[in-house]
Amino acid sequence: MRPARALLALGLLAAAVGAGGAVTAPVPPAQREVEAARAAQAVAARRYQESLEELLPLREAAVERAATRLERDRELLARGVIAAIDVSASERALDDVRAAAARTRAEMAQAAALVSEAEAARELAALPPAAPDTLTAGPTLLRYEGRAPWSLGQLPAIERFFAERFRRPLPISALGQTAVHDRLGFDHHDALDVAVHPDSAEGRALMDYLRAHGIPFLAFRAARPGVATGAHVHVGRPSPHV
Repeated sequence: MRPARALLALGLLAAAVGAGGAVTAPVPPAQREVEAARAAQAVAARRYQESLEELLPLREAAVERAATRLERDRELLARGVIAAIDVSASERALDDVRAAAARTRAEMAQAAALVSEAEAARELAALPPAAPDTLTAGPTLLRYEGRAPWSLGQLPAIERFFAERFRRPLPISALGQTAVHDRLGFDHHDALDVAVHPDSAEGRALMDYLRAHGIPFLAFRAARPGVATGAHVHVGRPSPHV
């Protein structure tokens, strides 16, 4: 029995030795649970994003139908066939479906950003501990650990900077906690997402401003390398997973 046990032990040791000859340490159960939760959130975020992509054409078709009906009702009103109250009802119906389509587009942008964050969670965890006032770069993300206290109350100053620099409003895709963050289990209550690519002129200028003021941020190039969808700058501390 002793030779058999020795061979078994050698076999287990050989299986644990990597290509470089080092013994691979077992992953602690707690770490495995965290990684499994992150993977599940990434899958949930992508599925939700895909469901919104399927829903948007239906919303847009409803807008087209409502707009056509309003145009027809206005013609009928001009001919005295229907009352003004009927036209008002068609106008409200058009406003409602337009608002629904706008909400879907906004949720799509939020979901795409969360896909980026969920899929980059392992990369973020693998980065070295962030030192104050340092910029740390990974393959698809940048992290800056600013020293300054941060709250959403500083948003007006960021908006003024961006509007003066680029002559358009700051393209905020998520401000604080949203229904999408609730649905997918992200704590985003003290953060905002800005829909600019970190490698664009706007993205670089925004990050320079944040660094100059010591404001922490994460910049995600995309959920998948080479794909722009989901690229954004997350202003504030990383969103913990609930």
